[in-house]
Amino acid sequence: MQETIFQHNQYLVRRKVFTIAGAKFHVFDPAGNLVFFSKMKAFKLREDIRLYGDESMSRELLLIKARQIIDFSAAYDVFDAATREKVGVFKRKGLKSILRDEWFIMDAGDREIGVIREDSLLKSLLRRFLTNLIPQTYHAEIQGTTVCIYKQNFNPFVLKLNVDFSMDTRSLFDRRLGIAGAILLGAIEGRQN
Repeated sequence: MQETIFQHNQYLVRRKVFTIAGAKFHVFDPAGNLVFFSKMKAFKLREDIRLYGDESMSRELLLIKARQIIDFSAAYDVFDAATREKVGVFKRKGLKSILRDEWFIMDAGDREIGVIREDSLLKSLLRRFLTNLIPQTYHAEIQGTTVCIYKQNFNPFVLKLNVDFSMDTRSLFDRRLGIAGAILLGAIEGRQN
């Protein structure tokens, strides 16, 4: 049974940009309550991201593990920490992600079920070559249907990513996987900008 914290239609992910000892992510529900917390260690060769229920880090909820140390088409397995069940996988689209970020969404059996794609090629090129002050927006699609929008608010000191599942009326996108996707976008894509 999924916990109620995974059943909201909207979340706000915050990450401080300037931290010395690694990134800290705070995820809030629509009422402003902290529902997830993650503290990533700096300078890790292989990503191992853990999401907890609060800042005490006493209750692990999700685990995101990179399959390889360094890989241009990296795959990240997402696990439910309570059941150790594999929820799904995110895999970067390698060279294609140089110009415009794209990720495969895969199910627990490593079958492609969807994609997360940066909003527009023109905006992505402007972000990469002129300024990183243009906020990013990503659309997640499963079975050709938009199931989630990840929209960054402009703030040069704090990454704020609004996560909106409200268009997923058929519950195609497991919220656990969607939250893990938001953290990956903030952690992995946030480094290149």
